[in-house]
Amino acid sequence: MGKLTAQQSRFVDEYLIDLNGTQAAIRAGYSAKTANVKAAQLLAKVNIQEAIQERMNYRQERTQIDADFVLHGIVKNIKRCEQAEPVLDRNGDHVYVSTDEGDIAPAYKYDANSALKGYELLGKHLKLFTEKHEHGGPGGGPVETVTRVELVAATGEDEE
Repeated sequence: MGKLTAQQSRFVDEYLIDLNGTQAAIRAGYSAKTANVKAAQLLAKVNIQEAIQERMNYRQERTQIDADFVLHGIVKNIKRCEQAEPVLDRNGDHVYVSTDEGDIAPAYKYDANSALKGYELLGKHLKLFTEKHEHGGPGGGPVETVTRVELVAATGEDEE
């Protein structure tokens, strides 16, 4: 890996905070006016890319946080959110509700919103929700185009 200048090294550190090249360039001391261009130039350099990857690998080893850790955490939270929990009052006693059949039963809650958010994150990871845009006509055929030509009758008079 090629040696980095102090400012380039700072850029790499700043970039790893939020993966925002422009903001990393500004925080590393580059001009705010040209930060976007400078960030693109820096990120195109092989030695910068290698430094970023090296530091990401080190951080992953140090924290033991990797894709598996995140995915297992999401699954664990989904399972927890899907568990029905009893609804308790201030004293810790069960709250009872009337069922459709007229019986009295303890109330339970289910955290559907959080469970669905977990499923959404897993779905995005698995690329289940990629948007597809059709750029064709019906049934995948060609796009139909219509050309209109307007003919204007000539009167022989000069227009003003």
